[in-house]
Amino acid sequence: MTIKVLNLYAGIGGNRKLWKDVDVTAVENNPKIAKIYQEFFPNDKIIVADAHQFLLDHFKEFGFIWSSPPCQTHSRINNLNYIKEEQGQKPKYLDQKLYQEIILLQHWFKGKWVVENVVSYYVPLIKPFRYDSHYFWSNFHIGDSKDTKRYIREHLCDFNHLLDEDLKGLRIKNKEQVINNMVNPKTGLHVFNCAFKIKQKTLLEAKKG
Repeated sequence: MTIKVLNLYAGIGGNRKLWKDVDVTAVENNPKIAKIYQEFFPNDKIIVADAHQFLLDHFKEFGFIWSSPPCQTHSRINNLNYIKEEQGQKPKYLDQKLYQEIILLQHWFKGKWVVENVVSYYVPLIKPFRYDSHYFWSNFHIGDSKDTKRYIREHLCDFNHLLDEDLKGLRIKNKEQVINNMVNPKTGLHVFNCAFKIKQKTLLEAKKG
């Protein structure tokens, strides 16, 4: 069965990389990043638009929604920079798109949904589930996976090298930031499978196979 998916703030598609049997509409507001996403996933529908507004206008059209709203005002690193006033940075109000989307999906969306963000410097206003150095809010249980944690820990350097190879030859500034903004594909697959309770091999078994 093909699942109709809305992938918001899609970036270059790290979270989506290992999904199968999906009909994906991806929304990314940066045309250059959207072009890279399209090259990686030519069968996906990519829309250059404001993901926050697109969600409000189209959320009823999908069976699964993944959203990764901007994280800068929530992150611990930026908060430390504000405290130190590095590079002239000053405190900013939290970008409330994160919580606006969580509340919208909680009360109005009938399908499966997940919102992902960084671990924040403050106590979250809505309690999340912490997994693989990320916060997740969802309407399904995201089970812990020791195999995923061990795989990520042991192969992080290989993962970054792989992404660097994927991006080689593409004209893109701040390549490191683009990579850092990505969700590890293994994590994206694990969360997706939890949403639909898809039974799969463990990551270590898959690696051996």
